[in-house]
Amino acid sequence: MAGLPTLLLDIAGTICALPRSEIREILPLPRLHAPPAAGGPLAGFLNLAGEPLPVVDLAALFDLRAAGDDDPYRHVLVARQGAIAFLVDRALDLVQVETYALRPVEPARSLNGCVVGEFAWADGLVHLLSLDRILTLEERTRLDALTRQATTRLARFEPDGARPA
Repeated sequence: MAGLPTLLLDIAGTICALPRSEIREILPLPRLHAPPAAGGPLAGFLNLAGEPLPVVDLAALFDLRAAGDDDPYRHVLVARQGAIAFLVDRALDLVQVETYALRPVEPARSLNGCVVGEFAWADGLVHLLSLDRILTLEERTRLDALTRQATTRLARFEPDGARPA
């Protein structure tokens, strides 16, 4: 039987999951740069190889906890696509979810259809999220504008404003 490699996450005490294929890296919480214009669920920017990468706090985005938790043991999940990262309380475990155990969820049951499935785990039900659907188009547009501002600001620190190739 085929299964889906799935990363279990703790988001403010709520266990959720993401397909492992959507995650490029899992990092311990680094120091993030939070510009004054940032706020809400934007935890800040991670300097990744000289490029600012926006980090969205999923607990704040899902309104499970106010932004600004200073727990140094949180994790950052770098998305495989989309030049974005997500802050979670913990990346708990990598598990194989059998195809027969995964039940689809109608898109209307979650904001932007971000919950795409659910499966039983331990004593509860775990929601399988889609990174492509976590942010709405309006949220992505605003985040892109903030990322461009951070890129411009970072470029001012390069000699003659030139970025390395």
